[in-house]
Amino acid sequence: MKELAGRLTALDPDAGAAVQVIGYFDRLAESRAGLEALVRGAAVLAGCAARLVDAERRVRVRVEADGTRRDSESPPDPSWPSFALAPGGASALWLERTAETAPSVVDAVILERAAGVVRLVLDRTRGRVPADDPELVETLLDATAPEPARLHAARRLGLDVADPATRARAVAPLDRPPRVVVAPRDSGTCGGGRPVSGAPHPDAGPQPAPVHPLPTDAELPAGRLGIGPAVPLLDLPRSWAAARTALRFTADGTAQDPGERIVHADALGGIALLADLVAPGAEPPPDVHDLETAAANAPWLLVTLNAVAATTSLRAAATEINVHHSTLQDRLTHAESLLGWPVRTPQGRLRLQLALTMRHLARP
Repeated sequence: MKELAGRLTALDPDAGAAVQVIGYFDRLAESRAGLEALVRGAAVLAGCAARLVDAERRVRVRVEADGTRRDSESPPDPSWPSFALAPGGASALWLERTAETAPSVVDAVILERAAGVVRLVLDRTRGRVPADDPELVETLLDATAPEPARLHAARRLGLDVADPATRARAVAPLDRPPRVVVAPRDSGTCGGGRPVSGAPHPDAGPQPAPVHPLPTDAELPAGRLGIGPAVPLLDLPRSWAAARTALRFTADGTAQDPGERIVHADALGGIALLADLVAPGAEPPPDVHDLETAAANAPWLLVTLNAVAATTSLRAAATEINVHHSTLQDRLTHAESLLGWPVRTPQGRLRLQLALTMRHLARP
């Protein structure tokens, strides 16, 4: 190959360079190099940043021309030269060529050869499992599943099991399968591994395959959700248990069921202990019974009392439900007569908050 490249270079420099590119990526493939090494090779050989984006497998790797890993959440520029990982697919390898610099024949060879090896690595290490595969998520959240099985599930879901700093949280939707989301890193990086400097070397050996995080809170589905704490991957069953508890504190956010649709277990603190005291579907506590009776006589009552319990002042509560302050005062006087206890004193407001919370917990 070297002799052929030398002869071709004498006749056609581009042809000789193209043969050298082919040989370079062949050596990377033989050494079972990882994704970052492959993207780094494309970047250094092309002399510009290279970017791998595979939305299906949630992989995103970007490497500068000097070999430094520096990921970006911004979408690739459609004008950049690219090569799709599969015919007609959206996943591709990109070279960040500016409009002033036209892509060369060597660029095309770099893209095609690197993308081909990247595709092999992805199929070998990630397969084509959806990032929210219910069976894998269920395994990952099952405390009785063997540790190797949970690690395998995490790996197939695109989680970076090799990085001890990886944190994820379980999400418990209402009447839908559980979800897992990756917690943001304090360092601001996304994906596995730290940036690595220097030119790529085909004999560097296999590199860990970096991953792009699973959905974050901003991408969560609509509706009632309980969200567990961010924990190491093998502690996700604990996060799942906390998420299911948090789900019990959620509400539909309607006039008949006012309250927060999304509740984080981290934010509950000692209030979470109420979940052990109020059994779903059991006879509700007396204060909850009084709330239900009063609400049957005043359709506005639950929304009004929830605003009083959830805001810092009566004026803020009036603004929350868009009524005049005097109207709110009249409503509270009527509500207190129906409930049989005050809601405008500190003790009465605490009692109201507990009653509204226990109302959610008592639902079947």
